[in-house]
This record gives sequence, structure tokens and C-alpha cells, in this order.
Amino acid sequence: MDRLYEVVKKIDIELNDHQLEQFQRYYELLVEWNKVMNLTAITEKEDVIIKHFTDSLLLAKYKKLDESLSVIDVGTGAGFPGIPLKIAFPGLKVTLMDSLNKRVKFLNEVIRTLEMDDIEAIHSRAEDGGRNVQYREKYDLAVSRAVANLSSLSEFCMPFVKTGGYFIPYKASGLDEEIHAGKKAIRILGGQVENIFHTTIPDTDMERCFVFVKKMAATPEEYPRKAGTATKKPLGLKEK
Repeated sequence: MDRLYEVVKKIDIELNDHQLEQFQRYYELLVEWNKVMNLTAITEKEDVIIKHFTDSLLLAKYKKLDESLSVIDVGTGAGFPGIPLKIAFPGLKVTLMDSLNKRVKFLNEVIRTLEMDDIEAIHSRAEDGGRNVQYREKYDLAVSRAVANLSSLSEFCMPFVKTGGYFIPYKASGLDEEIHAGKKAIRILGGQVENIFHTTIPDTDMERCFVFVKKMAATPEEYPRKAGTATKKPLGLKEK
């Protein structure tokens, strides 16, 4: 994992030997489990280091990840960005949420093998989790690399965030129109777009955009709507 060490130093993250060993074991588990289930199309070591590990850690360029922060990663899939953030910033209290139980089993195996504390993997759809009092408005930060438009993603994630906390999706660049449409949904859900940061993954021309959404007020009780609605009828978007 020398390559990872060198790349993330460029975003002012210095990983120690134990952390590099955790990333190595995580990579090995990802490749091993991917042979029997669909976790990721990216399996070459260099690609995983850049497109999964480093990409997940890019947030630290713009957001101070204090030791005491509670973080939920919604639609985490194979654990991105939640597990890399937890490895690099071990004081974070992390919840990984995914709708597929077989992926949650993989995540639990990673947590067990890497011997990480204050991290849990939850099998739940975002819409169900967001209505559960155990998770609703309990987090300082919600993150997601899930592929969805900003309006839908906001409805999935905003209910988890405490007032004063942040929802920060990892988005591709060139999404001005998407952000414009998403702002209405964000307002309805109790949030406000505070800042937008554009960057590239070190040593690549791959672009990444972080939308900083601050939670200004509690999300109205009717949100999130029932499963599937946020995708089919995104808030703030006119139906075609």
C-alpha cells in the first residue's frame, strides 16, 4: 500500500503502518468476496487505491473530521466512503447502511477482520432507516457515494442528520442543473446548500464535487416518503 500512502499524502493525510495494513486487508477481502457476489466492477489494485480508497478520503480536504463526529454512510455498497474514512480517522463513530443483506454480511466481515470499534453495518433501505427513531436526526454527518440525483439523495440522507449537522454527497462534476433542481428539495427537507467544492483525485483527471448541505431545521415528519417514491418522483423536479 505504498502507492496509497503517497497519493493520500497529497491531500494531507498521513497513514501509519497499521492503517496501511487495514487498507491492504480490506482490499484483499473486497477481491475475495467479489468473486462470489457483485460488490464492485473495480478490482485492480491501482484502481481500487485511486477510485475507491483515495476518492473516499477526498472529503478530508474540505471537512474537518473531528474524532467525535457521528457519521452515517447511506447506500454504502462495499463500504465506500465509510470504511476508508473510519480507517483514516479511527475516532469517527460510523454507521454503514445498505439495502442488500449480503453486502452487509461483507461489511461485518471487514469490521471484524480489521478489528474496528465504533462502527456498525445496518441492513435497511434509506427510507425505512430515516423513519426509525434509532437513526433519525442522530448524526453529525451523512455521506453517500450512491448514484442518484441530488433531490432523491437528499430525501434519502437528510432525515438522518441532526440540526446543525451536514449532508455531503460525493457527486461527479458538471451538475449545475442538478444542484439547481436539488436546492428546492433540500429546502423542503430542512437544509440549505452552504458550499460547493470541485476537485480532482490526485494523479488523475477524475473530477469530484462535494455539495455541503447544512441542516437548518428538523426534516418534516412526512419525509422520507415510502420506498421508491424519492426515485420515481424526486422532490422539486417537475414531472415530465
